[in-house]
Amino acid sequence: METSLQQLTRGNALLLIIILGIGGTFQHGYQLTGLSSPSPYIQCFINSSWYDKYGEPPPAQTVTMIWSLIVSLYAIGGLFGAVSVKLISGRLGRKKAVILNNFIAIVAGGIMLTSKMANSYEMVIVARILYGYSAGLGLSIHVMYLGEISPRKIRGIVTFTSGTFLSLGKLSGQFFGLSEILGREELWNIVLCVPSFFSLVTVIVLPFLPEAPRYLLIEKGDDKACKKALQSLWGQGDYKEEMDEMLAEQSAMKAAPPKSPLQLLGDRSVRWQLISISLILCCNQLSGISAINIFSFDIFMEAGIPRDMIRYITLGLGVSEIITLISCGLMIERTGRKPLLWGGYGVMCVCWLLVTVTMNLKDSNYWAPYLAAALIIIFIIFFCGGPGGVISTLNTELFIQSNRVAALVLTGIQRWLMFVVVGLVFPFLITALGSYSFVLFGCMCLLGFLYTFFVLPETKEKTLLEISEEFKAITVCGKSFAENKIVETKL
Repeated sequence: METSLQQLTRGNALLLIIILGIGGTFQHGYQLTGLSSPSPYIQCFINSSWYDKYGEPPPAQTVTMIWSLIVSLYAIGGLFGAVSVKLISGRLGRKKAVILNNFIAIVAGGIMLTSKMANSYEMVIVARILYGYSAGLGLSIHVMYLGEISPRKIRGIVTFTSGTFLSLGKLSGQFFGLSEILGREELWNIVLCVPSFFSLVTVIVLPFLPEAPRYLLIEKGDDKACKKALQSLWGQGDYKEEMDEMLAEQSAMKAAPPKSPLQLLGDRSVRWQLISISLILCCNQLSGISAINIFSFDIFMEAGIPRDMIRYITLGLGVSEIITLISCGLMIERTGRKPLLWGGYGVMCVCWLLVTVTMNLKDSNYWAPYLAAALIIIFIIFFCGGPGGVISTLNTELFIQSNRVAALVLTGIQRWLMFVVVGLVFPFLITALGSYSFVLFGCMCLLGFLYTFFVLPETKEKTLLEISEEFKAITVCGKSFAENKIVETKL
């Protein structure tokens, strides 16, 4: 029997996955960690730029405000990018949308690169907004593109790669930010331009690779182009089974035309899918992973880790993420989605409870800080190998073609709003509650465990229409949301 690796290397599929990765979630991953190292140099630049313009040093509060804008407007740009997914991907198609998105990232890199020469902190702000917009748009289109090129039997492995490239981006941001590489005062603008070089590769190479087959057949009705794209991606073959599945979905799409995000929210037939993806995304972002990404330095300082060791621990975290995601990507088609979700949430919950205990022992036991750091590494391993990686697969599996784009818009909006909330709230939370703030994260992990164990259906090796039927079968007090909709229609 042909292995997954053999399937991936028969055509251009592996190359397309790599190109989409470096032009997709890699960009957001880099931006999550890439700003940390040059932050003191950027604040010095704000001082000097202000002085050159106004002839006097800026008040400390002004520098803080400008720095806060540089950090937070990235998320605002991401929110606008997420909102525009339906418009851009619908009009341009998946491939052209990815090319346009990476061109925006290149423009942002050019503005960031020249901001130092122009002595303008305003250009840094503009570049960060454009980077955010590109990340918000790119996260959704990357996952969408992967889901629409992948055969059913290896759909989990293919879509799992979006999480791998996200982690690779975070690790690259930490690596290039080291003082031994580019993390020096004279190079801070170059550190923030690194993702744009990867975007340039995507813009050059992607035009020679095929459009998403599902998009070509289901939305464009071009069966010849679809078959040609499948053969280019996965090698020669008639692909009758795959195309028949797409045609069945196309028929369902004609009966239920594409919906807007607001229409999707009001559709009871997909209520369980929306609840599931929203709750899992909420549990993921409030599980503590966002706090670790943004405030890893503060968390390890609170744990009692020596300051000069923290950057090496964070690099270790990045390496752990990559190894875990690759390993679990190879396992997902054997284990299924559901065990990875509830198993991951369960271990993550235990980790946070133990971290709380060890942090309270740090003053009386020299080993406690190192145990807390080890528990956080275990947490990240199980997050990446479970909820963090599987969420991208669920994004493509829970909704048929007519609903998928609207669903990605909704999840994108939720992701970026929660990103802003965590960034604003967590500093106050850790100040007010100290180590007990992690108990809240543990409770969110427990909620994720209970929901995925008792409610969420398994989606492994099922067609999108079969998955839709699984969700319709979920009942509350003996009634399903789908049944309610039918009754209302008859009345």
